[in-house]
Amino acid sequence: MALSKDDLLARARESVNPVAAEQAEALLQQPGVVVLDVREPAEFDMGHLPGSVNVPRGLLEFMVGNHPALSDPQATVLLYCKNGGRSTLAAHTLKQMGFDHVQMLVGGFDGWSGSVHKVEVDPNIYQ
Repeated sequence: MALSKDDLLARARESVNPVAAEQAEALLQQPGVVVLDVREPAEFDMGHLPGSVNVPRGLLEFMVGNHPALSDPQATVLLYCKNGGRSTLAAHTLKQMGFDHVQMLVGGFDGWSGSVHKVEVDPNIYQ
């Protein structure tokens, strides 16, 4: 039987460590935490969490071990996307690839930017 996107997300959620925005903000203060934005580059350019690195979901598996942010499977990784779907799948994938300290921002960037949390925007983007 073929799986639907909802089936895949449900399975992935079982292995994901969700964190609320307040917990994520505390993680941002810790040294060595990798903040990974798995949205597309255009989304990232419009605004992102401070210090985050953009690795689109579609490239994630190919970047593990080949991107400095994804070279240490013992690093704490905080993932986010727009609202949680892509980051749930990405967190599940990273766990399958040996990353043990993976956390996912609940509500994604939409939840983060809708509150009082800091957002960085590329200075080359006209607003």
